[in-house]
Amino acid sequence: VQTNIISLLHNVSLNNIIRLEDDEWDKLWPLFTLEQIPPKKRLTAIGQIERKLYFVVTGIIRLYCLNTDDNEVTVFLFAENHFASCYPSFLTQSPSDQALETVEECTVLSINKSDFDLLHQVVPKVNVLTRKIIEQRFINSQRIFTSYISRTPEQRYLDFEREHGTLLLRVPQHIIASFLGITPVSLSRIRNRISRK
Repeated sequence: VQTNIISLLHNVSLNNIIRLEDDEWDKLWPLFTLEQIPPKKRLTAIGQIERKLYFVVTGIIRLYCLNTDDNEVTVFLFAENHFASCYPSFLTQSPSDQALETVEECTVLSINKSDFDLLHQVVPKVNVLTRKIIEQRFINSQRIFTSYISRTPEQRYLDFEREHGTLLLRVPQHIIASFLGITPVSLSRIRNRISRK
């Protein structure tokens, strides 16, 4: 298992974010755990404290919350080479107002909060990685917020298709619809309308 973790960590896109020396990798990899998680597995429940940060090697994890009618609303979809967690809860170790669940079978590298904090001390370059995770989360949230205000449902769907087209074949329609802020029936109509153009 340790050999698999080393191999994965050396080949994942972390290298595109931060460049680590061999001795830094040697300090980093023992703090991660390689996990195989089945589909539709809830990793973090609403009201629970987020204990882990996950790096998605294969699979999809969705982040969702509940609206005023207690319906699940997908906030984000984390596919390969993304870090997934209920991040505010993870950072503050306070109860989460979001939930985390696998969409399909996932292979992840996970790290708990105490080891994540330790990692910043033993490999200072990880501070750059953490900053980039926070930056990307902020950018994603701003894009989603703006799209709800300035884009029609059809435009939001076309944006999703352009940026995350492969997910359309992997994620159930009702999850995509909730991410776009529409009903599955509306999504079906939009797709039919686009296919006729």
